[in-house]
Amino acid sequence: MKVALLQHTPEPELTIALAARLCYSSADIEALKDKLSGADVKKFLDKIMSLGHQSVLEHASFTFGVDGISRVTSHQLVRHRVASFSQQSQRYVSHKERFAVVTPQSIADNPEHLALFEAQVAAVHAAYAALVEAGVPAEDARYLLPNATETKIIITMNARELLHFFGVRCCERAQWEIRAMAIEMLRLVKPVAPTVFDKAGPGCLAGPCPEGAMCCGKMAQVREYFREM
Repeated sequence: MKVALLQHTPEPELTIALAARLCYSSADIEALKDKLSGADVKKFLDKIMSLGHQSVLEHASFTFGVDGISRVTSHQLVRHRVASFSQQSQRYVSHKERFAVVTPQSIADNPEHLALFEAQVAAVHAAYAALVEAGVPAEDARYLLPNATETKIIITMNARELLHFFGVRCCERAQWEIRAMAIEMLRLVKPVAPTVFDKAGPGCLAGPCPEGAMCCGKMAQVREYFREM
């Protein structure tokens, strides 16, 4: 898996602070911008974040490029509706050559399980290639392709949606692949908007575990991990 921060709103924290200040000021926008220094931005954003006034966070957006995730993870991503996605097409990108797959560690660690997994992937590839060779359109042959098939995707989310995304997908109970992706995305945005994402991470960082009886039981370790990130 490769995750890159491709683009983001220039000076995202200044943009957010300016939007928030505007709500409470009669001054014009340029005057407000001139008054905001780096220290003022941090102080004001700390206040906004502590009060939970997060609508202004929607003015800052972040675009990521992700390579080498499975269709398992891309299917989970579409549940995050306040986001934009552009994904590699299986209709127009043929897998006549052997398609790449993501192999879960629980399978890779067991030679017998790995052999079974790889045999099935090879069988699917052979059937897919045979269908394409026989003239079946790739858009129809792709019905054979497994969830393990690798894909590429570009994701754009605003800062408010990212906080929600991190809250549910950085959790120990999230599926391992999307959790790894979410953690890497968080690592990339923290230096760009350190005040906004200072306390970002799973829901247990700010209070009791939201999973209730399904809690992972590792809250202290999880908090330490994200505190040191």
